[in-house]
Amino acid sequence: MFSLDNREKQLLLGIARRSMTSAVARLESEKEGPERELGTKQCAGAFVTLRRQGRLRGCIGQIVLGISIVDVVSYSAAAAALEDPRFRPVQIDELAEIEIELSILSAPEEIQAHEIEAGRHGLIVSRGSQRGLLLPQVAAEHRWESQRFLEETCVKAGLERDSWKDPQTKISGFTAIVFRESEIPAASEPGSRQ
Repeated sequence: MFSLDNREKQLLLGIARRSMTSAVARLESEKEGPERELGTKQCAGAFVTLRRQGRLRGCIGQIVLGISIVDVVSYSAAAAALEDPRFRPVQIDELAEIEIELSILSAPEEIQAHEIEAGRHGLIVSRGSQRGLLLPQVAAEHRWESQRFLEETCVKAGLERDSWKDPQTKISGFTAIVFRESEIPAASEPGSRQ
């Protein structure tokens, strides 16, 4: 099972913060210092969620195999700040108010509807070219039971709510290590959130 200690979580949050800040300020991001110890560590994917005053401000991620966790988090942080089509790009004056949450994913595996545990599993529903993904914490935040979570993932994929019953629809589940800046304060470093 994939795991991260608090030091590794702190490093990843720092990487995400620097990448987001560099992207918003249009600066070249530096790969530096202690993050090198994470360089060879891989994950099945990661999502970066940005919140401003508790409200969603952006969320982008990737499900990829064989890429370093540093690269996935760095890319996703910049993309969450600038490329989430639901929001205008993050501005420099917002950076101090944004809290970063990271979701480091396990590899998705096929799952049956009765096996889904809302709040524990994230879901990917796909049929043909349509695909939707919801992170495990979405079910917990909305207090959805498993079936509702599955239905909402179908909607996210652009499918009918009950499309999960269709044998052509594929359901995959994953777990995630989820942590945010307010839970794992950054070490004192330039650009860290106070």
